[in-house]
Amino acid sequence: MSEARNERADAARNRRAILSATEKLLATHRAADISIEQVAAEAAVAKGTVFHRFGSRTGLMTALMIERAQALTAAVTSGPPPLGPGAPDRTRLLAFLDAVIEVVGRNKSLLAELAFSGTAEPVAADRGAAAGERTAKGGRLDDHPVYRFWHSHISTLIAAQRADVDAEMIAHVLLGALHSEPILACLAADGPARPAAAVGALARAILDSPS
Repeated sequence: MSEARNERADAARNRRAILSATEKLLATHRAADISIEQVAAEAAVAKGTVFHRFGSRTGLMTALMIERAQALTAAVTSGPPPLGPGAPDRTRLLAFLDAVIEVVGRNKSLLAELAFSGTAEPVAADRGAAAGERTAKGGRLDDHPVYRFWHSHISTLIAAQRADVDAEMIAHVLLGALHSEPILACLAADGPARPAAAVGALARAILDSPS
């Protein structure tokens, strides 16, 4: 039992070290320019350890993106208002859209690499890997676990206020805009303020339009 616990602890430390190393490299490199060899060297682990934990470079980037998005998920499910339960649906929707744009802005180089673009590589099964570290080659955008959560939350909040509109499609349209090239370019050049204002205006127009 002690050996098994030590193995799990070592695996957890390696995973944390690898993700931390990837985050450090992302501060100065585009995701597309980071290799497994660089990550392994920065994390002080063997190259094979990175492959064992994440299966591929895309698997590593996917895991990091999902980890970064988990804080937003926690805020929505159990955090304080306006993101968390307790605020009016309209307030929660607008706050969530702002938060999503902030996450996208901080992770735009990752988004270009991941299943968000529908081109993820397969990730080898790993008994210690989180479910978010596995994806399928050629997976559709709406198959990505982060996307599914974001889409479900947005469409639910819209439907609660406007039962007469296609909330599911509107949620796809709002999210789809955030990984278009012009929006990503704006995020890179100017930050999230303009896209956040535009998406907020669209959401308000939908909620306020006559039935």
